[in-house]
Amino acid sequence: MTHQLPQLPYSYNSLEPHIDARTMEIHHSKHHNAYITNLNNAIAGTDAENLPLDEICKNISKYPLAVRNNGGGHYNHSLFWKIMSPNGGGLPEGTLLNAIIKEFGSFENFKEKFNSAAATRFGSGWAWLCVNADKKLCVCSTPNQDNPIMDIAECKGNPILGLDVWEHAYYLNYQNRRPDYISAFWNVINWAEVSRLYEAAL
Repeated sequence: MTHQLPQLPYSYNSLEPHIDARTMEIHHSKHHNAYITNLNNAIAGTDAENLPLDEICKNISKYPLAVRNNGGGHYNHSLFWKIMSPNGGGLPEGTLLNAIIKEFGSFENFKEKFNSAAATRFGSGWAWLCVNADKKLCVCSTPNQDNPIMDIAECKGNPILGLDVWEHAYYLNYQNRRPDYISAFWNVINWAEVSRLYEAAL
């Protein structure tokens, strides 16, 4: 199963001014593409070559670090592109919004918790909104290219929203101002896709 770079569902400049076109182009065509190339090289000739990506991630402790880093990078970015949209922002609706309010007290409380997870992740990593084993929503973060479906993750669940807080995701436009980038992210979230993932996780 040779992994390939997914096409973006929008153009590189579609998320401006929140995420600039140059960052999107480098992030997608260079960084994500490198994870895929390195993953394909790392699994060539092994049993993982014939497994879907989520199965590799779920059993990541069986594989070398190159598979963990690059498989995670491919999985995380594939999700990241889909949960953003030029028509994003605003609030989720229906079942997802009700679940957020039930779990966090209000949408603002959830937003604060998610922002904190993204801002306080030391070094590189991701912030997540997940559906855990009890079918409840939870917010957490992971280092590097780890994610919550990995068997080594401290926080486990099905991720339905993820934010890349590696510097390559924001440095051209925001330099060291990670909180400004986190704030801008709320303007491009594709809540329809996040809601679809939530329903699927249930």
